[in-house]
Amino acid sequence: MKLHVLGACGTFMAGVAYIARQLGHAVTGVDQNVYPPMSDFLRDQGITLISGYENYKTLAAPDLVIVGNAMSRGNPAVEHMLNNLWKYISGPQWLYENVLCNKKVLAVSGTHGKTTTSSMLAWILDYAGLRPGFLIGGMPKNFGISARVTESDYFVIEADEYDSAFFDKRSKFIHYHPETLIINNIEFDHADIFSTLEDIKKQFHYLLRTVPRVGTVIYPHQDKVIMDLFAMGLWSQSESFGMEAGAKWTLDVFASLGQSLETMLPLLGKHNQSNALAAIAAAHSVGVEVAVAVDALTKFQGVKRRLEKIAEVGSVSIFEDFAHHPTAIQTTLDGLRKHRPQGRLIALLELASYTMRAGVHKESLIPALKLADEVHILQSAVPHEFVVPNDRKELFILRMLMRWSRTYVPIFRQMTRLLL
Repeated sequence: MKLHVLGACGTFMAGVAYIARQLGHAVTGVDQNVYPPMSDFLRDQGITLISGYENYKTLAAPDLVIVGNAMSRGNPAVEHMLNNLWKYISGPQWLYENVLCNKKVLAVSGTHGKTTTSSMLAWILDYAGLRPGFLIGGMPKNFGISARVTESDYFVIEADEYDSAFFDKRSKFIHYHPETLIINNIEFDHADIFSTLEDIKKQFHYLLRTVPRVGTVIYPHQDKVIMDLFAMGLWSQSESFGMEAGAKWTLDVFASLGQSLETMLPLLGKHNQSNALAAIAAAHSVGVEVAVAVDALTKFQGVKRRLEKIAEVGSVSIFEDFAHHPTAIQTTLDGLRKHRPQGRLIALLELASYTMRAGVHKESLIPALKLADEVHILQSAVPHEFVVPNDRKELFILRMLMRWSRTYVPIFRQMTRLLL
């Protein structure tokens, strides 16, 4: 088939485009801005990329358009598609109908930790010889790609609660029908599509309705929000993880192996220990022995932009992280503080998500930053409720260099010396 993918350079839709190409389809990707490294990756797979939605009008009619959830009415590509009566489908639905419906799906959901936990789980299954397919909202370093489809019975997917498309406002994860489901946590986020935490819980309730009775739901022990969610209905088996006594999966599970997850995991922070426990539990649900899973995690290389060390300048370590919610920011800083208890911790923060820019978390953001010795917030992204002393151009430059640090490491290091 000839497929057009709208919004092809977003991580999820790029994964969909890549999987479609793996399945033998002719794929054209369209996005407003097409730039490396994603553009190079997709073109290397034989995917034609078109930059600018206005240019979509030049393309011949496809057999099907796969529409990303960043597309909305008024977008020139969307209007052109509708006016020409082209057949279209959301990315999550296409993925289910063409891949997931034939797989045993392991889905990782929650407000925080989805990408890292999905990457851990995919790596554990791969290390155990199961060679799963996967689609992850980041780049696991063990694989070097964010998605693939294989002959394996298993598929790991990062299960996002964001909406599916402009014509399908259900959460993406409703389409996935997992047999194993991890719920890492549930907090309020995505204020552009959800009004309250109850709205989000309702979507998770619908997700639980799709897990079969023989399936397994893995969740943090005694989490109040998730307990409230389960009170609405839980029809599957369930297993808890956490640091507290009473959870099925705790750090004590590994004592009999002569290993300590606390010391052997090559990632910082208690949140990553929790992510690891959830991934081990999920892998065990499909038959992977704990010892094999633990051994796999000793070789886990992490995920790009998830508490990733991107430079070392003298005694200064530079980390980049994707945290975009006060809870995630706090746990990230906690991990860094424990990594360097005596060092100065300087945070450079960009409020990039709609929820943060709208000031929804204005009461909890400042307490979340208290572990840092110094905080700089990019002025152009700050809601009016916040007061930042100076609009420092060099911080914007540094942010851009952080984003492209792999390409411009020498310049990045020079700028770091000047600023820090």
